[in-house]
Amino acid sequence: MKEKMINFLLNNANPSIKLRVKKEILNNLTTGEEKEFQQEILNEKIMKLIVKKQLPNGWIGLGFHGSNKNAGQYDNQEVATKYMGEKGLFGTEILERAMNAFVTTELTALCYGTKGHYYSEFEIPACGQNTIRCACIARAHYDDTIDIAPQINIALESFRRVTEVDSIYDVSRPTKKGRLFNSGERWPCRYHLETLAFSVNKWKNKENTSMLAESFRHLLRNDRPEIINTPVACWVGHAVGPLWYLNEGYSISGDGQNHQSQDGIRRVNFEKTEWLVRCGLYPYLPQLKEEVDYILSQVGSDGICRAQTYEGEFRGWSPYFGLQLETDWRSKLRKSCDFTFRALLIAHYAGL
Repeated sequence: MKEKMINFLLNNANPSIKLRVKKEILNNLTTGEEKEFQQEILNEKIMKLIVKKQLPNGWIGLGFHGSNKNAGQYDNQEVATKYMGEKGLFGTEILERAMNAFVTTELTALCYGTKGHYYSEFEIPACGQNTIRCACIARAHYDDTIDIAPQINIALESFRRVTEVDSIYDVSRPTKKGRLFNSGERWPCRYHLETLAFSVNKWKNKENTSMLAESFRHLLRNDRPEIINTPVACWVGHAVGPLWYLNEGYSISGDGQNHQSQDGIRRVNFEKTEWLVRCGLYPYLPQLKEEVDYILSQVGSDGICRAQTYEGEFRGWSPYFGLQLETDWRSKLRKSCDFTFRALLIAHYAGL
């Protein structure tokens, strides 16, 4: 099955997918091939926009955490660096310069969009611009050259905290308008999971993997409706929403907000599944194994994956979702290449 998927992608897919299949799956990408593929990718419309928006210091656009009135969907540092990492542009001048901007730009710089404030990831759970920054570095595969070890440790501590308490109620307190995380606490968010998923060589061992699996066993529980998806805010001088924190009632197959499909269609969440198998959790979570097995059951004899997904999240690149590598889905073939590539990555990182 994997061979048929690989052949389908190498014959039909976008240069970025071909590059990653040869580099990640087959491990037979030559330096010459990589440069040729990367040049093709840099000539794509979105990449030309990103190149045009790069500032002299390497920062992309006039935004950080997604778009704003001065920054569009791709011309902001977070989305642009994650997109380029996914497109296979490691080592190119534009991504090197963007990563250097992460090194040379102070966390209190106005480009971070916090009006000069540094919100410490060591004091505020599931919050802080450095939490986002380090997830970007990991996603772009620059954690070997830029030190994000302290934030990897915070991510592990945050998931470990889930295993030490009864529920999210134990790390937060009630207020007149809801609940607030306690200062100095730990609790996992999407960015912690993203950091771990793309930096596995830095933390992965039997002890940490077992802990992470136990943490997700707690988060995947749905037998206590009183705590499922409990809204909890962070205090940064005022209440703000955390960075899409993970909560009891977490759903592997649900959309980004963990909700199940309401129209009866069996959909999958390729991103959640891929990140969890990257973390080595396939053997430990029955819900994950079921999801992986279902995704691969949707691969036909032609090697094409036809699983249904949440298209808005797959296509809509933003701080909180985005997987599309094909330039457009005007043809069903391109859409099939994107879905099949994600299914192939899932099979590969699940060790199947």
